[in-house]
Amino acid sequence: MSRSLDPYLLLSVLRLSVRLVLLTVIFVPLERLFALHPQKIFRKAVLTDVGYYFLSSLIPGFLLGFPLALVAWLVHHAIPSTFTSAVTAWPTWLQIVAAVVVGEIGFYWGHRWNHEIPLLWRFHAIHHSAEHVDFLVNTRSHPVDLVFTRLCGLIPLYALGLAAPLGRSATLVPVLVLLLGSVWGFFIHANVRWRFGPLEWLIATPAFHHWHHTNDGPAYVNKNYAPLLPWVDRVFGTLYLPKDKQPEHYGIDEPLPTSFLGQLVRPFLISPGRTARQPAPVDPASVRPLSPNRPINPGWSECRDAVLRGHSSIRVTEKHYAPSERARQEQLELDVRRTWRQI
Repeated sequence: MSRSLDPYLLLSVLRLSVRLVLLTVIFVPLERLFALHPQKIFRKAVLTDVGYYFLSSLIPGFLLGFPLALVAWLVHHAIPSTFTSAVTAWPTWLQIVAAVVVGEIGFYWGHRWNHEIPLLWRFHAIHHSAEHVDFLVNTRSHPVDLVFTRLCGLIPLYALGLAAPLGRSATLVPVLVLLLGSVWGFFIHANVRWRFGPLEWLIATPAFHHWHHTNDGPAYVNKNYAPLLPWVDRVFGTLYLPKDKQPEHYGIDEPLPTSFLGQLVRPFLISPGRTARQPAPVDPASVRPLSPNRPINPGWSECRDAVLRGHSSIRVTEKHYAPSERARQEQLELDVRRTWRQI
């Protein structure tokens, strides 16, 4: 068994290495020439992300085999063969279009549940912990996170006969869906400032997905879950895509281990905490800018009003203060973030 497995793993690693080189050749120059946020090529945590690239490409295939086989068996016994036969008789192009739409809705809800259910968030938080978003962050995901989200997108395909193992074209449909999502994922994570006008409402772009990763405040988080079709977010009320600005900060407030192994193990050792992207509520009246001669960031008053009305929470960062006082505010920011106070 091991003799047959070793060559397969070596071939897979070699193939992934070649693909990583190609991705680097394509995206690094683009991210240098058209950077949304200028950053070093060997930025913070780049080696950790390389580790996730190989892990995320190798492990899910093994973990998905059994649950998908079980789903296929259940569908075969629970859904009339006349229904699945009718679906597989559709033209291949129609199967692919239907599979993309159905899978997109499944992926949307799997992704959204990763944010809303604390048990799932502790795995998904690894993906959002990236403080610099570029093409390599696409594969920065815990295997449990990847497997759950893919199951959410693939199970509806099997249930509707779009991925039923009844014919060659039907079998290829989920492969094409996953391949399209994987390739497009590198693009929407890319650190580029491109905008695409009306096309942004039809297909996901870097501007669309970068807002999903933002840590600019509670008014902007929990948006843009769809991996490919933004109109799915519009249907379910989570679309946010302004024309005149881009996100400034990324990451999460929760502390995570910096090591690759530590991040993989941590979700199994901690108790579920707050749901995703919900900073601890803080009384804005308890924190004032130290420079009376410098105006407060306009966003401060808006956030404060929202908090006092009970509609939101607020996270204090150094951008609310004069740059000359940033050093003094960094410690204050840390203290405020640790403060839990119900308003």
